[in-house]
Amino acid sequence: MLRVEGRIVNHDGEFDGAVEINTETGLIEHVGPKEGRSDVDVDRCLIFPGFGDLHIHAREDASGTQVYKEDFASASDAAIHGGVTHVADMPNNPVAPIDDRTYGAKEVLTEKSAIHVTLYAGIGPQTNPLARHVPYKAFMGPSVGDLFFTSQAQLETAIAKYRGRNVSFHCEDPVILEANKNAPTHEQKRPAAAEISATEFALYLIEKYELAGKLCHYSTRGGLEKIIAARARGVQVTCEVTPHHLFFDDSMLTEKNRLLLQMNPPLRSPDDRVSMIAALKRGDIDYIATDHAPHTLEEKAKGVSGVPLLDTYGAFAAWLMVDQGFTAKDIARVCAFHPGVFVREFLPAGFGKGYGVIAPGYVGSLTILDMDTPYVVTRESVKTKCAWSPFEGHTLPGSVRYTIVRGKTFGAV
Repeated sequence: MLRVEGRIVNHDGEFDGAVEINTETGLIEHVGPKEGRSDVDVDRCLIFPGFGDLHIHAREDASGTQVYKEDFASASDAAIHGGVTHVADMPNNPVAPIDDRTYGAKEVLTEKSAIHVTLYAGIGPQTNPLARHVPYKAFMGPSVGDLFFTSQAQLETAIAKYRGRNVSFHCEDPVILEANKNAPTHEQKRPAAAEISATEFALYLIEKYELAGKLCHYSTRGGLEKIIAARARGVQVTCEVTPHHLFFDDSMLTEKNRLLLQMNPPLRSPDDRVSMIAALKRGDIDYIATDHAPHTLEEKAKGVSGVPLLDTYGAFAAWLMVDQGFTAKDIARVCAFHPGVFVREFLPAGFGKGYGVIAPGYVGSLTILDMDTPYVVTRESVKTKCAWSPFEGHTLPGSVRYTIVRGKTFGAV
């Protein structure tokens, strides 16, 4: 039995108490008052349900061609360093998980991960739903790999086969992207209008085909207003925001950092960034999801899009609290509770009531944030195999002291 005593934070309240985790089952067995006998030193820390990142690219598949960037073992090392206790991995691999055979083959590879991995299956122009219940991802415009669509009509033909399924969307309109492909900068090649147009169509598909919809890495104020309006009329849709769209904006781009801070969708205006922070705080955005994309520095210098962010997940949550006025309950909601609700229906046997709550019967995974010890982000400090971070040179105001995964304690350093 592992006993942890201190300031416990759930999405609906916080209190001084103790949590006991059965290290054989990996589940929380008891939550009660403090008795002065904690097995780990969490003095002056906040104890959260284990954080979950619903959007990563671990880059490992049956081909093995991209494991020089990251694999499931190194991704889990970076996640644990960042206080993340479970992840959901995207399907845009060279050998994409698009049917029961390819999905199962990729699932075997996740066994090397020290944390649980939920896999998305890919939706492409010629795919069909799997026999088993899994989440799906649709890339509306060009991305890494071949799982994307060239028109709205082509996408709707595919989505019609997935009625009632759980589908996440990368919202960028391929027609608008094509029309802007010769613009002078990456940000102008992928304008906000592409995200807003794709959002309208994704919401139409979610409503028409009764999907459990999620819109990924949201970045535009104009599109967010459409999401809020859709929810008001009963559309079942949630959305993510990334740390980079909350911390950086296009006014911060220079010739020195422009390629390092290139991603899809790109950085937006300061107004968009401030709007995303406000929406996350008030509950209009549901999850912080990193879109962890571990490309090498050599690839970044050639214009490859994406940034690695698993290592800094927990410290970034501390930045939201200290610099942006988020409460600890806010962080528990967007980093733990909502991700836990999302993956709950896809978990295998043995995970009890699932992730996201510190209460008996839930998974015994915890994220313990030290709010008194800043994290100075350096290239040498990260665990991701690609060995760099967009936060290098920044000091985040808190750090992960421990990550507890199903009763097993990991120090963050």
